[in-house]
Amino acid sequence: RPAALRVGPKPAIVDEASRGRFRMPDVTAADPDIATPELMKAISAAFNSRDVDRIVSHFTDDATFWLARGPEPVGRTLRGKETIRKTLADRFKVIPDMRWDHKEYIYAGNRAISIWTVKGKGADGEDLNYQGCDIYTFRGGKIAAKDTYWKIVEHKDRL
Repeated sequence: RPAALRVGPKPAIVDEASRGRFRMPDVTAADPDIATPELMKAISAAFNSRDVDRIVSHFTDDATFWLARGPEPVGRTLRGKETIRKTLADRFKVIPDMRWDHKEYIYAGNRAISIWTVKGKGADGEDLNYQGCDIYTFRGGKIAAKDTYWKIVEHKDRL
């Protein structure tokens, strides 16, 4: 069967020199959609650099990025690399020291989750110190979708 129609995991690769030992296939070399630790670390480093060109180089041209804050039930929807570029440039003008401390990455095929704490001080005096996560979907080794969530910190006693 063609690879696209095959069902189930890829067979293990038998290396003649290992005499019967099995080696798992390197699926990342064969599939650029797979999220890898190296890719996630590169994306995290790009965001922490606050270099907008470096950040958007990791997005597909038609990417969708859902911000945690905004006027929509999903926060704010950004469609396309240029919209993402402009919005991030504007954000870093308002929060020039914004930084993410990445705690953990979780991988699932062409998807990944990054768990982090974001810190910074907004031009309006707001102190950012939130825990959150990003849910990524990759296509061709780039971010096709990024959905951001963070904890709401309130100084009121309510559930």
